[in-house]
Amino acid sequence: MDLGQEYADEGGSAAGERTFDALPAARGGAFARSWWGQAWLKALEDTALDGAQLKLGRRHARAGAVGAVTVRPGRITAVVQDRDHTRHRSDVLLPQVGAADWDRFLDMVADRAGHIAALLDRDMPPVLVEDAAAAGIELLPGIGDLESECSCGAWDHCAHSTALCYQLARLLDQDPFVLLLVRGRGERELLDELQARNAARAEAAGEDAAAEQLRPGVPAAEAYAARDILPPLPAAPPPVAAPGTPPVLGGGTPPAPGVAVDALEFLIGDAAARAQRLLADALSARHPHDPPPPVLTPAQDAVRLAAGAPGEAICARLAAGSGRDARGLALAVRAWELGGTAGLAVLEEDWTPAPETLARATDRLAAAWEDGEPRPRLRAAGNRWTVVGGGAQLRYGRDGRWWPYRREDGQWAPAGPASDDPAGAWAGLTAESAESAE
Repeated sequence: MDLGQEYADEGGSAAGERTFDALPAARGGAFARSWWGQAWLKALEDTALDGAQLKLGRRHARAGAVGAVTVRPGRITAVVQDRDHTRHRSDVLLPQVGAADWDRFLDMVADRAGHIAALLDRDMPPVLVEDAAAAGIELLPGIGDLESECSCGAWDHCAHSTALCYQLARLLDQDPFVLLLVRGRGERELLDELQARNAARAEAAGEDAAAEQLRPGVPAAEAYAARDILPPLPAAPPPVAAPGTPPVLGGGTPPAPGVAVDALEFLIGDAAARAQRLLADALSARHPHDPPPPVLTPAQDAVRLAAGAPGEAICARLAAGSGRDARGLALAVRAWELGGTAGLAVLEEDWTPAPETLARATDRLAAAWEDGEPRPRLRAAGNRWTVVGGGAQLRYGRDGRWWPYRREDGQWAPAGPASDDPAGAWAGLTAESAESAE
């Protein structure tokens, strides 16, 4: 009996599991685009001891060597084929969430309509995972959580189990319920339990409202006397569709020395636009669950302001005030537009990753080229890999993403958005070079 038949005989259509058809080969680009798919791969790469097996597993997954994937609570299974056509049954194991933890998780989700809507939309917002973690429930795997079993006999993650993990990351991108199933609960079971909880809460709310109607009232004289002690809450302000038109400060009395009227008008307009956005966020239904925006330093805020295209004179003031020259501010604006504070940090920070992080980043960079593909000679320095004798560079950010850079007028300039996979960042860099050559 071959491995595929043996696997089918174990009950591939049993309740509490799902089977996904084999995915086609993946040529280039990242395996996971969703943040939870990337977290899954990070757990694998942090757990595996052999970088060569990770690299070979990625090749297997890219080549389409992973067969149909079956997901059941605590276990993921597939048959993976080597280049010599040898087939191996490979399993990846993940601890299940206990019944008491599932109860707390379901209560937490039922309390927040946004969480239910996100899951139904095949999304897993970070705040949902953070709320679960605050309740003591870890949905995403951590270091050491992913274990493997394979018919090849390897005791650690082999190329077959690694290929299975990379393939599962593609499935997680499409449907986060796959992760919840591995943790112990299927989609239908979860949604049925959430519906039951919502029905019970609605019934309890109706009983409370009926009881409230039966409570004795307050004498009118007493209620009237308390009117100044317990004032009603003010109504929420109405939303503002657009910021107001800033005043025109020019004309009339000349400004005081050192006061630039055009710069002051620009700041007033920017403050109005920010106030309008903050009010819209505060009135939105998602406001209680969204994290507060990061507080910018003066140097970062100068770049944000310059990105609003205020004109050469104001940009010159912003450059001087933030300790940059005109060229430096222009590069900072480009980095900001590509990646916000993270993109700006990659432009301006020169740092050296920890040895284990550096080794993992080097392995991932080496895997960006397929066997037989010409690869450039790279010189590594800190978090930067530069083409020897060329004008291209990849930078590794503190957020674990790869940022393409190109030499322009003697300075390194951002050349595109970040990618979680160095292959994706390098592909964008080379594609831009080809277009420029044409």
